Amino acid sequence: MRRTRWAYFDTSVLVKRYVKEQGSAVAQRLLQQYRFLSSAIAPVEVLSILSRRCTLGELTQRDFLAIRSRLNKDRSYWELVEVGEIVLNQAEDLAQKTGLKTLDALHLASALTFQAASGLTIPFMTADVRQRKAAELLGLNLIWVG
Repeated sequence: MRRTRWAYFDTSVLVKRYVKEQGSAVAQRLLQQYRFLSSAIAPVEVLSILSRRCTLGELTQRDFLAIRSRLNKDRSYWELVEVGEIVLNQAEDLAQKTGLKTLDALHLASALTFQAASGLTIPFMTADVRQRKAAELLGLNLIWVG
């Protein structure tokens, strides 16, 4: 099946592809249903989260290496929004208006930048409560994966 519709996936949803947790089944279904779009920061953010879980003993080294291998294969299917001047300026504005953390502001700015450049209105997927509230305030087509 060829996925033709884009959706923006926040890292909070992407992690559910690799680690079984609440919302993983929904995340898997959505990742199969939509073309994957995220920020260029997503791979670093996912590896940081998984490395931290490994360090804390929540993930074995063997599982971490297997997940990292799968993640590297998956990346060939991802479209990533570069974090350039337009995204950074919008993220600064969002951080000031919403009080979002840096990475959350970058994700929202990346989604908004893609929409503005493409003329498409796409779903924004998140499992992060603060980000969900900001996305709702911005009027994004939100899909909650909690």
